[in-house]
Amino acid sequence: MAGEPTAEMNESSFLPNLPHAPGVYLMRDGTSAIIYIGKAIDLKKRVASYFLASKKSDSRLQALVTNIRHVDYVACASEREALVLERKLIFEHQPTFNVMWKDDKSYPYVTLTLQEDFPRLFVTRTKKRDGALYFGPYPSVKGVRQLLRWAWRKRLFPLRPCDLHIEEGKVYPYEKVKSCLYLHTEECGAPCVGRISKQTYAEIVDRTRWFFEGRKEKLIAEWQGDMARLSKEMKFEAAAALRDRIDTLAHMNERVTFREMSPEMLADRVRGSRAVQDLMKALGLKKSPERIECFDISHIQGVEKVASMVSFNRGRPDKSNYRKYIIRTVEGIDDFRSMAEAVGRRYRRLKAEGSPFPDLVLIDGGKGQLAFALKAIEDVGIEGVPLAALAKKEEEIFVPGRRDSIRLTEDSPALLLLRHVRDEAHRFAITFHRLRRGKRALAENPDNS
Repeated sequence: MAGEPTAEMNESSFLPNLPHAPGVYLMRDGTSAIIYIGKAIDLKKRVASYFLASKKSDSRLQALVTNIRHVDYVACASEREALVLERKLIFEHQPTFNVMWKDDKSYPYVTLTLQEDFPRLFVTRTKKRDGALYFGPYPSVKGVRQLLRWAWRKRLFPLRPCDLHIEEGKVYPYEKVKSCLYLHTEECGAPCVGRISKQTYAEIVDRTRWFFEGRKEKLIAEWQGDMARLSKEMKFEAAAALRDRIDTLAHMNERVTFREMSPEMLADRVRGSRAVQDLMKALGLKKSPERIECFDISHIQGVEKVASMVSFNRGRPDKSNYRKYIIRTVEGIDDFRSMAEAVGRRYRRLKAEGSPFPDLVLIDGGKGQLAFALKAIEDVGIEGVPLAALAKKEEEIFVPGRRDSIRLTEDSPALLLLRHVRDEAHRFAITFHRLRRGKRALAENPDNS
């Protein structure tokens, strides 16, 4: 895990911000979801103990520590106050690992079958003494399967997906395996017909282990060496594929952050997390919309047309990533094409820079603005970025491919978040438009300045 302390580190050097005081700590994953809540007589010592002892602890604790990306904490006046607050927060939020450790349900593991000549990787709920490696347990079987599908698509570790018994030096007749789709698409190394040696396959297995053991720096270093070698051999397509894998892992390599919170700040963050999760369900998104970018257009009768783009991270404004655009290619009053220009410019730039795209693009407007924004993104050659539009009049939400609008209740956390994002984009656009108008007025009437 990135940012994990070594055994030589003590809690003082590792957690400089945490106090030696009673309190409650909230551990969050990369989506900012609360995954564990605990209390402590001494916050610094208790939180540090998770990281300093995780390698020697049972697999459940290792699974928790591997998922931690942020730790929020609330200092309390006494141990009793911490106990009361802990119980209240656990009851309200039902964090995954608190629930998981409380009941006796069987949770999923990822299994790497090292006892085989050509190991496989799959999900299981049963941990055996069979020579295989077991990673986990994990709180969600759905999440684990999504991770494995994502890793397969990204070609991070293309191990064979079949359950054939394959031994080194023995191959299957082609007629027996010719129906395998992965054999023909070459997504699998195909040890069944001898296309890959045991040694080369073992290198993929090693990289798979490093990934699930959290040794991503070692994996990235290995790929960087391979990429340099492939570039020298002028195998640029293969080198580019490795570059994409490195970028993918680099974005996952977040360090753990620690933040002190007052009860008011905690309540605000919890509301933000709830709104993001509620929005994911309301729009049917596959991924939590942690980062939202929203566009708005501002002008008066087609004069001084500008666009704004605001960015929200986990339900809160991220003003360092706000952007302003002067509309240059659209004549007259045409909000649709103005929206398309701003959206196209934004994502052409991100694509050229190799920067990550947002989890949701929100458009201020209705079906027309949404259609032009979607076309602009398609023209850039980007796929898989969810879009939605929020129309002011009835607060209807439109999404591509859906005929009817989505209507949420007035007090819906998802709708309140969308309104907040949309209104901030509107404010930012109007502010920029007024600035442009003021400069124009001064230029046209210099004697009045």
